[in-house]
This record gives sequence, C-alpha cells and structure tokens, in this order.
Amino acid sequence: YSCRSWPQNSGQQSGVGSQSAELAYEVKAHTSDLISLPEAVLIRILASIPAVDLVLACRLVCCQWKNLVDGAALWILKCQQEGLTGAESQEDAENWQNFYFLSKKRKNLIKNPCGEEDLQHWGEVENGGDGWKIEELPGDFGKEFPREEVHKYFVTSYEWCRKAQVIDLRAEGYWEELMDTTQPKVVVKDWYAGRSDAGCLYELCVKLLSENEDVLAEYKSETVAIPQDNDASWTEISHTFSNYGPGVRFVRFEHGGQDTLFWKGWYGVRVTNSSVTVEP
Repeated sequence: YSCRSWPQNSGQQSGVGSQSAELAYEVKAHTSDLISLPEAVLIRILASIPAVDLVLACRLVCCQWKNLVDGAALWILKCQQEGLTGAESQEDAENWQNFYFLSKKRKNLIKNPCGEEDLQHWGEVENGGDGWKIEELPGDFGKEFPREEVHKYFVTSYEWCRKAQVIDLRAEGYWEELMDTTQPKVVVKDWYAGRSDAGCLYELCVKLLSENEDVLAEYKSETVAIPQDNDASWTEISHTFSNYGPGVRFVRFEHGGQDTLFWKGWYGVRVTNSSVTVEP
C-alpha cells in the first residue's frame, strides 16, 4: 500500500487530478535550477508544498522528485513542521506517510458525545426506568469533569438505559483499501461516573463490523459496579483495536447503565465525552 492513494480517496474535488497534472507540467518546466540543489535543500523546499500537491503533482516531475516524495525524510520534516509527533519509532517511508495523513484526518467520529444536542445522532436507544436525561455538570452529588470544554453529560435511570451509534467509515473518508491494508488503529474512549449518594452499573461494548455488519472484532467491558457513597469522580475507559484484519466498514459504539437502588428518577451512571478515532 502506498499513500499515493490518499488524496484521490479523501473526498477531493473532481478537478484535482487535471489541476495537479497542469501543476506538474508547469513545475517540470521550471526545474532546471532546482535539479542542481543539494538533496537536503530540495527536501526543505518540497516540505513547504501542500501534501496533496506533493503526491499528485510533484512526484510526477522527475525520478528524483518521485523518490523524495516517496521517501521518509520529506514526511518526517513535514510532521516536525506541523507539530505531528508520535512516529519517532517508525522508520520506513510508508509509515511516515500514513502517520502524516492519518494525523491530519484525525477527529472524533462520535457525534454529540456530551449531550449538547439532546439525544440527536444516538440510535437504538433503550429508555429503562425514566429513560435517559441530559444534565449540566457537575450535577447533584457530582464532580466537575477533568476537561473544562465538557459541560453536560447523559444520565441513566433505575432500569437499564442503553444507546448506540454506528459509524460509517467510508462516509468519514476512510476507504476500503486503507482499512484493509494499512489497518489503522481504532481508538475508543468513554467517561463514566456515579453520584456520591447512589450506586450504579456501567457497560461499554464496541464492535468492528463488515459491509454486511458481521462482527469482525469486539470489545466488551466488564459490568462496572460503582458503590453507594463513592467519591463521584470521573473515570476514563479505553480500548485500541489493531491488526483486526480486512473488511472493517463500520464501528458500532454502545454504552449504558442504571442505578442499583431502583430509585425513581436519574440516579444511575453518568456518561460523557465518548470518542472513536482512527489513528496511525
């Protein structure tokens, strides 16, 4: 697999191919002065060019430029220039290219993770007891969240409440060849807490699904029991899928819980700041 596929498959506009060909022709016509430059200097010049143009245009100019664009040094420099770190242990060119493009695309694929839009984007909602409710942090007998940008949470009731999202990876820009060959990491995180005056239960289940929604990989947490008279602190749970094999097209994220005292109202587990990211 080569990252030469990245721009064509990342939702670029239809005219990019012809525009890049024209750019390559124009650049080629003015490369006589650049050919004689030391390779280190040329790499620095190329590193200032947008990644899409590097892959679609600059590598077409001549064999030297192709080798530089396909090599590791250029992408290492671009990663350093743009503050993308974490690939220090990766040595081959393809990994550095993958690292660059996956890092630039990285975002939370869970929509409405903190309840700012009520229950919008959440499906397969199970409303046990009095159902799901959204509350402002810190809430009664609760604690502030560790990150100040999070303001709300979902809270469960006296019978099991569950909700899920199914993420279409192709719709998010992660196409078949990428998922089948590169198999980037799929990182799942969630946060949960209880009220300090009530016990509760929490569960998380995440599945990687095929085109036909067959389960190709699965993570299911134990049922976490938070006792009554707990300190109401927020806990992060996480799991990383890797080397999961070809065929992954969807990610199904489901979490939920309830209280253990069966009090009417919303005394069950609280959840917020859920995330699913595709990473190098």
